[in-house]
Amino acid sequence: MLRRVVRPAAVPVVVLAGLAVSGLNPYDRATWFLEIFWVLVGLPLVMLMWRRFPLTGLLCGLLTLHALVLCLGGHYTYARVPLGEWLQDWLGLSRNPYDRIGHLLQGFAPAILWREVLSRTSPLRGSRWLAPLTVCACLAFSALYELLEWAAAVIGGDGADAFLGTQGDVWDTQWDMLCALIGAVTSLLLLSRAHDRQLSAR
Repeated sequence: MLRRVVRPAAVPVVVLAGLAVSGLNPYDRATWFLEIFWVLVGLPLVMLMWRRFPLTGLLCGLLTLHALVLCLGGHYTYARVPLGEWLQDWLGLSRNPYDRIGHLLQGFAPAILWREVLSRTSPLRGSRWLAPLTVCACLAFSALYELLEWAAAVIGGDGADAFLGTQGDVWDTQWDMLCALIGAVTSLLLLSRAHDRQLSAR
């Protein structure tokens, strides 16, 4: 179904449009660049590798969604995204939860990415080790991202606050990694069968 809805050829168009809109007068240009950096790396990489390693429609859809979430967070900064403010008011939360949503997706979308790479390039396809190693890969990337945020804080000082998006939470790093873990496990539980069908159809 997702393969019919999300055509791979539409991915660069949608993502580039999202980048263009998010880059129009963002709240903070440096923060915008830091937030959308992975989109600038990922999109050309997918395009360059496409002939040798075309992605499933499911993965294309998830990566597009993840890129748009990053673009929106980069434009406003995660602590100021209006969608998050609406959720904060509606749910009576003490902080804007958009950062948490972003980190859930940091596990949810990459879980299918890692699963696809491991299924197609290693003997793990059909193995009971595929799921736990996929989750480990997602957590490793989440930890790397938190280390990069730490480096940004050391280098940028108070100027990196908008990028960090901690909103005064001393446990923000741990919450971010927990959200990525929850996102990865949820993705595998919900999407593994659909993903297997698309992988078999290649």
